[in-house]
Amino acid sequence: MLLGAVLVLLLLGGAAPVWAHAALRDSGPRDGTVLTSAPRHLDLSFTESVGLLDGSVRMLDPDGRRVHLPEARHGPGGAHTVRVALPDGLGHGTYTVAWRVVSADSHPVSGAFTFSVGERTPAVAAPDTGPTEDPATKSLHNIARYLAYLAVALLIGTAVFAAVCRPPDPAPLRTHLRVAWWTLLTATLALLVLRAPYEAGTGPATALDASALPHTLTSRPGLALLARLALLAPAAYVAARVLRGSRSRVTYGTGAAVAVALALTWAAAEHASAGIQVPVAVTSHALHLLAASVWLGGLAALYRTEVPAPAVARFSRLAFTCVTVLVVTGTYQAWRGLGPLDALTTTSYGRLLLAKLGAVAALLTAATLSRRWTRRLRRGTEAAAPPRERVSVGVAAGAGPVAMVGQLPVAQGSGPVAMAGELPAAQGSGPPATKPLALRRSVLTEAVIGVVVLVLTTVLTSTLPGRAATGAAAAGPAARGPAAPAGQPRSAVTTVPFDLGATGGRGTVQISLDPARVGENSVQAVVFSADGGLSTVPELRLSFTLPAQDIGPLTADLTDRGGYWATDSLDLPVAGDWTMKVTVRTTDVDQVTESARLRVWG
Repeated sequence: MLLGAVLVLLLLGGAAPVWAHAALRDSGPRDGTVLTSAPRHLDLSFTESVGLLDGSVRMLDPDGRRVHLPEARHGPGGAHTVRVALPDGLGHGTYTVAWRVVSADSHPVSGAFTFSVGERTPAVAAPDTGPTEDPATKSLHNIARYLAYLAVALLIGTAVFAAVCRPPDPAPLRTHLRVAWWTLLTATLALLVLRAPYEAGTGPATALDASALPHTLTSRPGLALLARLALLAPAAYVAARVLRGSRSRVTYGTGAAVAVALALTWAAAEHASAGIQVPVAVTSHALHLLAASVWLGGLAALYRTEVPAPAVARFSRLAFTCVTVLVVTGTYQAWRGLGPLDALTTTSYGRLLLAKLGAVAALLTAATLSRRWTRRLRRGTEAAAPPRERVSVGVAAGAGPVAMVGQLPVAQGSGPVAMAGELPAAQGSGPPATKPLALRRSVLTEAVIGVVVLVLTTVLTSTLPGRAATGAAAAGPAARGPAAPAGQPRSAVTTVPFDLGATGGRGTVQISLDPARVGENSVQAVVFSADGGLSTVPELRLSFTLPAQDIGPLTADLTDRGGYWATDSLDLPVAGDWTMKVTVRTTDVDQVTESARLRVWG
């Protein structure tokens, strides 16, 4: 049941769209500028290192025709810059640049900007050049990613539990290890095969294209996945040795090395490998994943096996060490990603971090109440109970890092309790049966809250950090477009209906885009309930895609301004019929996405 809850929560946590960590910091030419002569190069600067794809940078001329460019390369500034040479003889007019790169955390990110030579002219739509994102590929990739996290936690945690607690009957642990090993193998192969279409934004069928395999296998994420596959064989060998009762230092040393290497395959391919203090960040990321794996996987193993009280005590001490490591490394990672304190409320990363802190506070509160309840139960029963023989009792559920290990009296015939130590067997007396059940539920509550903390941590790893968001906003160029032609509207108002879900009925989102033309626009969005009244929602997101130009998705960074959502800095670089995707989060776990067409004038 616990593993089912973990999987459901992980999948729910992945329901929100994934936001890549890299953001465009600057460009040369800068967005919206008018140059007296054509530039020799295009230069892009990002907030962290990026990987390049075939056709990472594309450019359209003032007539909407594709300009043939050589392949983009990293610029003189290093891996966080991109440079592409421009052909001679560029004529006057406005040019549109669309780019797509892979962030250091392995997620693709895209965008567009314009510049003009001699004079600014309206951009013209071009023929369809293909999709910008494929939802099936993205969904499959995200599912494989979360399953890999779950599998490595179960694999490492179960193996460590078997080595530390040495259960008399390790049969349930063999099942855990088999499921974890095969799940990790399958998820890793799926991530490797889906890597190329995920980066390119194409459908799952293109995963069979052998021409993309060399690029995948030589990229940083591809090399990390290959290393993970290679580590599965020694991981299986060590796990089998541990289950057979081996206490060899060689076995333990090899197991520790394999676990660290597995954790590094995540740290080396995600956000820790770019930005500030990379060696410290990679170490912190690996330790964070190892501690979470030992705690969560060990808790699942403890829930399924019967072990004597001294073994429970050993796991409790180990779990306390894990939670200490999680707090220290989590605090460092939060500082590294957050940046200025005002990013707590002005960025998605900051708001997620606040939610995680709230979940951690709830976890500590539940643990404190559980300890107090256990102490009261022990004092009350020991005072009234006659002397009794000490016996060891199996454990049905564990409390993870906050497990209480004590000496609890238990009546003859009663079932196992959630937190166990060296329990006395009473002769005809003991606590009521409902109290051990209540304690078991309390411990399970702590475990579920701990899973929520892990889910929020996983979502944070795929959210644009506050440091990058504020840095890009401060350094990013402002777009300046021409005045709207005479006779064209100064703004566009679009009403998008959406399903309210469990509450029934259909609400609407009224979105105003001003001036609905090329360049910088302001957006205001108001949510209405089924009866036409104003409605408050936890989150509202907008993104814009121009399929005819293969541009987007471009995200509108909406903020809640008390009754409506708005931004004053949405850059739409090309005229045409854009697709606007609206995502409304109606509750903490429910959301709905709808699309609408929107005309942007030159």
